[in-house]
Amino acid sequence: MPFVLYLLGLAVFAQGTSEFMLSGLLPDIARDLPVSISAAGALTSAFAVGMVIGAPLLALLSLRWSRRRALLAFLITFLLVHVLGAVTPHYGVLLATRVVAALANAGFLAVALATAASMAAPDAKGRATSVLLGGTTMACVAGVPAGALLGELWGWRSAFWAVALVSVPAVLAILWSVPAGPAPRSVEGGPRAREELRALRSPRLVVLLLLGALVNGATFCTFTYLAPLVTEVTGFDAGWVPALLALFGLGSFVGVSTGGRLADARPRRLLLIGGPALLAGWIACALTAGNPVATLVLLFVQGALSFAVGSTLVSQVLYAATGAPTLGGGFATAALNVGAALGPWCGGAALAAGLGYRAPLWVSALLTALALLLAGLAHVMRRGPVAAPRRTDRPSRTDDSADCSGAADCSGAAGEPADGRRVG
Repeated sequence: MPFVLYLLGLAVFAQGTSEFMLSGLLPDIARDLPVSISAAGALTSAFAVGMVIGAPLLALLSLRWSRRRALLAFLITFLLVHVLGAVTPHYGVLLATRVVAALANAGFLAVALATAASMAAPDAKGRATSVLLGGTTMACVAGVPAGALLGELWGWRSAFWAVALVSVPAVLAILWSVPAGPAPRSVEGGPRAREELRALRSPRLVVLLLLGALVNGATFCTFTYLAPLVTEVTGFDAGWVPALLALFGLGSFVGVSTGGRLADARPRRLLLIGGPALLAGWIACALTAGNPVATLVLLFVQGALSFAVGSTLVSQVLYAATGAPTLGGGFATAALNVGAALGPWCGGAALAAGLGYRAPLWVSALLTALALLLAGLAHVMRRGPVAAPRRTDRPSRTDDSADCSGAADCSGAAGEPADGRRVG
């Protein structure tokens, strides 16, 4: 993988840290500004809404620019609004910076996914995707605990300064390593935009986006309510919560790294095994939540399975969206964030209904079961959403990926391209 992709992953790490770190900073923010805890919590909601709305919208607007210009514009905006957030004494200004930061984050991730796909080999989009999404998993493992620690030592504003500082190397990497290139031959509503929008009508692409939203919803449903589960049901002391969150994040990093290597060669096999295993794992978590040893093991396993399956679905979106590389990344980003908002909402509704602290685990199982059902229906309708990329000695027909318009077109058995040679 080109080294610049790892520095783009560093930017994604900073952005993921910014998205999740407020959970440990809300009391400090509420006291300092001063506002209620619920008002401080609205900062997180504002970021989530900005991500969902911003991903497809800013991906569309970025079609006017070269990818280097778009990446720089989004990342520098993200950096500057964190500086503003770190110095403002006004809650309203901080709230506005969270919305703008989310929009910039969404636009950056959409263009970064397209850039990673174009800079990697035609049959290596899964590995390229895993490098970027690895930044998100590392945010869970290291960024969020580090942000909480900085908040305790030097106040919540220091965490905002740290996010801005970590973004600087990625800005320099984009300037030095991402080709400038000419601006695409389109403006909003022009030929390129219309072509990409038409390409997004693919039924296979729609199925992949829905699957990504459901799987990510299951992941964040449990992740959001992990603290009350492990303290009230499993019996861990509250001091264990950061370590258990980090354990889940470590599993996520292992999953996205391993899944990235398998997603290019054997995506069908990974999902056929990983999907049912993920469902079985959520059920096992719910049934054994009172057992500390089982909980420790399953937290790691479920983190790994969730991100292995989720990152594979994202890479398949990039393979499916050969005619819409930028908007494909934008809609993949939006789908993941729809799941990140839907899952916690469903889990919260189950808790509010008095179903107990295990309820989010059962909701995660239900969302995963719905994803498997949707995939099964798509397969029955001969629109199987997953296809292994074709590896061939001939040049690819596009700059961004192999031509994989459907499962039947790209592979025979799982992991084998149409020409009979084994991938990987």
